Amino acid sequence: MTRMTTGTDFERPLPPDPYSLLPVPTTFALKSADVAEGEPLAADFSVDGADVSPHLRWSGAPEGTRSYAVSCFDPDAPTPSGYWHWTVVDLPAEVTSLERDAGAVGGSGLPAGAFHVASDGGRLGFEGAGPPPGDRPHRYVFAVHALDVPTLGLSESNSPVHVAFNVYFHVLARATLTATYRR
Repeated sequence: MTRMTTGTDFERPLPPDPYSLLPVPTTFALKSADVAEGEPLAADFSVDGADVSPHLRWSGAPEGTRSYAVSCFDPDAPTPSGYWHWTVVDLPAEVTSLERDAGAVGGSGLPAGAFHVASDGGRLGFEGAGPPPGDRPHRYVFAVHALDVPTLGLSESNSPVHVAFNVYFHVLARATLTATYRR
């Protein structure tokens, strides 16, 4: 018998960490002045607050890194495919940090050549945490992917999934930092 749910029943299995389903590349360090591993995000990084992207810095990427892609993914969204909150493409290899609010559109937060693709909500740039009110805490996986190419040859019109697909074929190493948020 199939169980029917109402619009406010969020009972469902906990999805796996999305990167646990992929081959494990080399890892490197990802830190933040704003986000701590396993801890709740401050409201500033949600749709309930300032809706800004957190500071991120990374180190230890492998030799041969030619660019980076950065993303924020919520595997706990009540959809079959999770929810992409932020995707940054073509960060030059010499860039090893993004300042707070680098996800603002039209701002100076990204270096020349780097760009955002739209979130699953259609927002270009960072879309803050916004799980459905009353749902369990959602995980927000910030990932930095070290790539073996200077650009992925994509544009702002590509989807986050298309970026992730292309990253898969060029990733040398990955660093992740996971925080939570609940409304």
